[in-house]
Amino acid sequence: MDAFFASVEVRRRPELAGTPVIVGGAGNRGVVTSATYEARRYGVHAAMPTSRALRLCPTATVLPGDMALYAEVSRAVMALFRSITPLVEPLSLDEAFLDVAGAGRRLGDAAEIGEYLRARVYDEQGITCSVGVAGTKFVAKLASTAAKPDGLLVVRPAEVMDFLHPLPVGALWGVGARTEEVLLRLGLRTVGDLAHVPVRTLQRAVGSAAGAHLHELSWGRDPRRVVPDEPERSTGHEETFGTDVDDPAVVHRELLRLSERTAGRLRSGGWLARTVTVKVRFADFATITRSRTLDVPTDVGQELYDTARALFDALGLDRARIRLVGVRAERLVPAGSTPRQLELGARERGRREAEL
Repeated sequence: MDAFFASVEVRRRPELAGTPVIVGGAGNRGVVTSATYEARRYGVHAAMPTSRALRLCPTATVLPGDMALYAEVSRAVMALFRSITPLVEPLSLDEAFLDVAGAGRRLGDAAEIGEYLRARVYDEQGITCSVGVAGTKFVAKLASTAAKPDGLLVVRPAEVMDFLHPLPVGALWGVGARTEEVLLRLGLRTVGDLAHVPVRTLQRAVGSAAGAHLHELSWGRDPRRVVPDEPERSTGHEETFGTDVDDPAVVHRELLRLSERTAGRLRSGGWLARTVTVKVRFADFATITRSRTLDVPTDVGQELYDTARALFDALGLDRARIRLVGVRAERLVPAGSTPRQLELGARERGRREAEL
């Protein structure tokens, strides 16, 4: 979906169509979560402080997010996708891979299916989407990005190299800011530059596994299949403080609240968490995360909090100014797939029952 959250808001308020719209927190502490393309033309993008976004685009309308509505629209769109093919792999609320090989006899070739899909999303949901069509997930993903907004791009097998090789190396999956810096120091600016470097050179620069992975992607090779309805792998909450916080006790209280909310979401979804992750963002927007895998999976808020607090305390942040903290439950497993509940002692049972 194109600018999904913002597009859903414009659908709800059609008088805003064609104008810059920002979805996110208002005020000096707010952060942009989505923006229409009219706002993006001014340089506005997700994760930018709302205050800065408004300096770039002072005429923008800022709206608070409505995650319940976005989730509802997402479910409707995913159901639409599944009416075309059962092989749908959601990546997020607004993005999915589809394997349409089995739908050709009914709906035409992949390009025709892409146009059909785009038309149905617009007719039924009133929002636009962009579609990339290719023989691999990696190339299809890049093609969908290149097609934005409201477009369709088909990259046929014979066209893959012409499409891939002019792209910047940062377009490759697995290339973050640090890896990109390493590659640029080697003089590798495009995917084509990287493709023609010996794989051993890449491995020496970025590591054995990463080097081999990037080399394969640079030639359009991606063997992964579409995995339908992959189970949810993480859930959590985060909070931006009204003012920067340097008191650990305040952070501890927020971690407890976030842990309890996360545990509630786990229980409502029937999940247990194997891993707990803490996220800390500082006043300068530098961000760190720390994770710990539990001996026994849990959906108990106190247990999530105990782990989250231990992770935070181990950072040794002496009066650091903290802007945001978050707690995530990861590596989720179905609640009925482990003997967790049978093993709960009286104290742990009491905690869980109190939270329920």
